[in-house]
Amino acid sequence: MSTEKPSRNEDEYFLLADAELIRAQRAKLDAERAAAERRSHYMKCPKCGADLAEREFSSIKVDVCPACHGMWLDAGEIDLIGRTQQSATGTFIRDLFKGLRSK
Repeated sequence: MSTEKPSRNEDEYFLLADAELIRAQRAKLDAERAAAERRSHYMKCPKCGADLAEREFSSIKVDVCPACHGMWLDAGEIDLIGRTQQSATGTFIRDLFKGLRSK
């Protein structure tokens, strides 16, 4: 067996290969952590942390917290409410408050 040191190019090659493997593994772990964090917060109330329940008011789905009674709209839902006719918007708001009073 030779005790001679490998060439400098060979050292650099393995150093770069190891660094790339570490970088790829770190990116994979970061993605897994982010996905786990998203799963742990899905349909949770941002105010109190309770599970949200999806309720429909005048064909618009609203996330309602049974604990603190907060209501949360998903992206685009406020625009959907704004695009409905004025009478339909009044119906939506009336249905919404009627649903809150029944709880």
